[in-house]
Amino acid sequence: MLETRSHSKASRLRRIEHKLYNTPNGLSAVELAKYCGVDRRTIYRDILALEEMGVPVWQLDGRFGIDRDSYQSTVRLNLNETVALYFAARLLAHHSDENNPHVVGALDKIAASLPDATLSAHLSHAADVIRTKPMRANYVQTLETLTRAWADRQAVQIQYWAAEREHPEERVIEPYFLEVSRFEPASYVLGHDRLRNAIRTFKVERIQRAELLPEHYEIPADFDPYAWLHSSWAIMAEEEVEVRLRFAPQVARRVQESVWHHSQQLEVLPDGGCLLTMRVGGIREIRGWVLSWGADVEVLAPQELRAQVAAEGQRLAALYRHS
Repeated sequence: MLETRSHSKASRLRRIEHKLYNTPNGLSAVELAKYCGVDRRTIYRDILALEEMGVPVWQLDGRFGIDRDSYQSTVRLNLNETVALYFAARLLAHHSDENNPHVVGALDKIAASLPDATLSAHLSHAADVIRTKPMRANYVQTLETLTRAWADRQAVQIQYWAAEREHPEERVIEPYFLEVSRFEPASYVLGHDRLRNAIRTFKVERIQRAELLPEHYEIPADFDPYAWLHSSWAIMAEEEVEVRLRFAPQVARRVQESVWHHSQQLEVLPDGGCLLTMRVGGIREIRGWVLSWGADVEVLAPQELRAQVAAEGQRLAALYRHS
């Protein structure tokens, strides 16, 4: 019976911890008691137990909450899960072009908690690689502000310098999702842009300034970021088009080794080459990837992409003609 009660209390403490963490404005003892199905005195004892466990609980005006900036979660991983995390750390090291202290801190803590000395050392090395890169304080501060805005559903005013504009402009956005690009060291915020009254994508590196506003918002229940980005090549959700590419025999095996897009269809051709067909969101992002294959790929469709690649080829030929 004692073991059952202990298990019940441990389970309740986890529920309270999770509930408080996900309620930025906190909850009263009455609300927590109703949530857990216990009386208020039990809740007060549970709050004390959480504090003794090191959970950073705050109390204000009769409400309890958790300081999420100080909160540290506990995760237990087996060997194979640790290796998966190691791969993720290596990707972070390759992908990061700046010293993000939060990434470094996370990797340092994970490395210190691992029992396997070899994997711990490699994770520490991944942190060291990122630590040696230049720090862009404005980027880190902007990302911190966007993270807080997204977590607390709080609007944020940004000064955004779009690539095609001569000067930055003010925007008020409601962050719906944070994402990283697969093909470049860049991060993005996807959300409602009040100026355009539509969902827009903003590159975090182009945000000159970000300031939290006292206004709160709700993410629409029918908004699914994964469905929104379903057809995108990297991050842009544009009109879907069919892209057909014919690869030369000398690169066909390399093409067939990878899944480049979830919609892809591969056909091996009689000459040893292959035909890759995909439905992607627009051609703006995929064009650079196509060009990276040089003369080993021919664009069959759409015609607009074929024309753009051909024009770029002509520019290259002119550039190197007199070398």
